[in-house]
Amino acid sequence: MKRLLTPLLVLATSALCLADAKQDIKAAAQKLADAPSYSWTTSTEMANSQNSPAKITGKSLKGSFALITSERDGTVTTAVVKGEKGVLKTDEGWKTAEDLRNAGGGGGGGGRGMRGAVLLRTRPPADDVLRMVDKTGELKSAEGVISGDLTEAGAKELMSWGRGRPGGQAPEPRNAKGSVKFWVKDGQLSKFQVTVSGTMSFNGEDRDIERTSTHEIKDVGTTEVKVPEEASKALGS
Repeated sequence: MKRLLTPLLVLATSALCLADAKQDIKAAAQKLADAPSYSWTTSTEMANSQNSPAKITGKSLKGSFALITSERDGTVTTAVVKGEKGVLKTDEGWKTAEDLRNAGGGGGGGGRGMRGAVLLRTRPPADDVLRMVDKTGELKSAEGVISGDLTEAGAKELMSWGRGRPGGQAPEPRNAKGSVKFWVKDGQLSKFQVTVSGTMSFNGEDRDIERTSTHEIKDVGTTEVKVPEEASKALGS
């Protein structure tokens, strides 16, 4: 009987540790979401590429707006999101993804191209992590970092994220896999990193992609978020 109970006890303990790690991350992300405000930066590196995406800077206000920007070659692209809605600043004013899609992806200035599509799909880190935890397998804690692998479905979803024109459909990834790392300080999410890789087809050509995005959180509770009135109106708020 003792020989039987020992492996059962080990399995039960392992399952409990797995659940605890996920709950710890969810609690840390929720604590960040409950903060009055915070800022973050997202840096992305593409393996075997000299043209990594521009760094993203964001400011989030609890239960309200997030102001998100990126800059490259002196051109600033700006979006405002609230929940699942978002608007992008263009030469013709603030436009939703549907507006841009109906205009053929144009809009002029910062409203054109991949960066605009990426910003419209960007959500504050706390929101991202709360959704992401359920897309992971086993999470382990070591040396202050909680890490693990994404499920295949989770890796596919995150590989497709941000690709194609605003509101468009991304090509289906193949052989998708990924991993995540979370850093928690004083019970609150302070940083997380996502690496995804796989094969995607663009214009009939297969490309192997490996992307690592690092999200760093700062100025929790002290960030000021000033959203242009025109953007608020465009969002219906």
